[in-house]
Amino acid sequence: MTFLEQIIARLERTASQPVLAEVRDGSQIVAVTGAELLSRVQQARAFIRARGVRPGDRCAIYAPNSIRWVALDLALMSEGIIVVPLDPRQVPGEISAVLRDSAPSLACCADAAFAANVAATENFAPPVVLFDQIFAAEPPGAAAPPPVHHADHDAVTIVYTSGTSGESKGVVLTARNITFMLGCTNARLDKLMGARQEPERVFQYAPFCFAAARVLLLTSLSRNSLLTLSTDLTKLSEELKLAAPHYFVNVPLFLERVRRKVEESIRARGKFAAAVYARALRAYLARCGGDRGPAFVDSLALRLANSMMFPAIRKSIGPHLKALICGSAPLAPETQHFFMMLGIPVLQVYGLTETTAICTMDDPAHPVPGRVGPAIPGIEMRLGENDEILVRGPNVFPGYWQRPAETAKALAGGWFHTGDQGEVDAAGNWRITGRLKNLIVLNSGHNVAPEPLEHALAARIPDAQHVVLVGNQRSFLGALVAAPAAAAGNGASGSSSPSPAQIQTALDALNAGLPHYKKIRAFCIVHEPFTIENGLLTTMGKLKRDAIAARFAGEIETLYRKKSA
Repeated sequence: MTFLEQIIARLERTASQPVLAEVRDGSQIVAVTGAELLSRVQQARAFIRARGVRPGDRCAIYAPNSIRWVALDLALMSEGIIVVPLDPRQVPGEISAVLRDSAPSLACCADAAFAANVAATENFAPPVVLFDQIFAAEPPGAAAPPPVHHADHDAVTIVYTSGTSGESKGVVLTARNITFMLGCTNARLDKLMGARQEPERVFQYAPFCFAAARVLLLTSLSRNSLLTLSTDLTKLSEELKLAAPHYFVNVPLFLERVRRKVEESIRARGKFAAAVYARALRAYLARCGGDRGPAFVDSLALRLANSMMFPAIRKSIGPHLKALICGSAPLAPETQHFFMMLGIPVLQVYGLTETTAICTMDDPAHPVPGRVGPAIPGIEMRLGENDEILVRGPNVFPGYWQRPAETAKALAGGWFHTGDQGEVDAAGNWRITGRLKNLIVLNSGHNVAPEPLEHALAARIPDAQHVVLVGNQRSFLGALVAAPAAAAGNGASGSSSPSPAQIQTALDALNAGLPHYKKIRAFCIVHEPFTIENGLLTTMGKLKRDAIAARFAGEIETLYRKKSA
């Protein structure tokens, strides 16, 4: 059976059981059963057929996550139509580029506001229909025909990469890619959750335009679970309390914010609580280090924190959490240790859109902080030139949409060239060390991967929002230190801006253990926050380095001019 046939069969088996829900207004959960979801799928299939959209055509979905989004997605795939999910948070110009490239026969939009962005597309504007139109009619009386049986090589979706620079490319994913991946994710979740009769509760806040979010959606629909969708990112805390999930997928930025908020609340409770926490953390890290045990006082603080402090923190984050799953970028080991100390495992995954979102997954029984787990069974990974990670397996995409030259380059030699640098330990656990295109080449000829140094410096400056290294074709490395939002005056956080003295102290400590060419010799504090809205972060929270360099070109020039004077 294909992944889609498996999902339809599961929905038929759970006709009276809630399978999908969404949070509304941050205060109530609205759920649909398997039968109700299938009924909406039938509505959408009938509408699509009536519009004359044919198998093999492309159809765009431009809307935030919702039950109707899912029903439409299943309907389009059931009709053999290639789904092009659009990012609801992208600016109109980026949406226009995707529409021109994919040339869909139809664009299905949440409401008139989204439709207006599609209508503004230059050179190509597909016909637009609103969700209200699609789901207005009564479900057809006759039983729906079975879904199209996809052959392994049939394209199912085109997912556009977010891209940290340049125009996004359309990644074609096939039925084989997705069917294989759902087998892998189900096996790993079975290991996490164990044997259980009750449905597991899953929460989802990342938009379905991302491959990892789509894989989680389809995995949840194929197994005994209730998936609850976030509908308002500003109310995530309230939504999480309502959903009470056993696990959910995160980006590092979200987990870093949770950690920072918890640590700020501990400091606000007074010196005693802060001292107990600091000693407990030191004891936990000493135990993980394995060289020697923690001091007696630190061990006592850890026992005290485990009995009186950490249970309340766990409850505030999620009382039923079995694990937090994290992907899209490497997670700082300090943050992974933080959650593990609280008793909440963080399981990292690594992959790209081109690998159907996943290559590696942490073993739930043996997560290694700072690493992203071993390659999942059936997937080969090795290191190529410049320690580039190469991948081969049923998860690897067949190519980019209408870009044969770039496809040939990415799949040269029968391996997918990820562009990521990494290393693997004796146990087969991978670590991502950098991105080839992000390498800083100093005028001395030294190549420096910025990510490890950025993470290390950021860990020493808790009040910094982001740290970005600069120095391409310069004589030394410099750093842009972005102050938190509160420092810019919007009051979004209780953090204060790091002072120049604090940053210099952190730099001195970091530089002490680095070779000369990796030392960060100057810095500049910038008070504009890095956000998706101002174009300095991708929608998955990754740095847009070219945009940052352009935005702060004057500050960078001043940084080097002052240091050289």
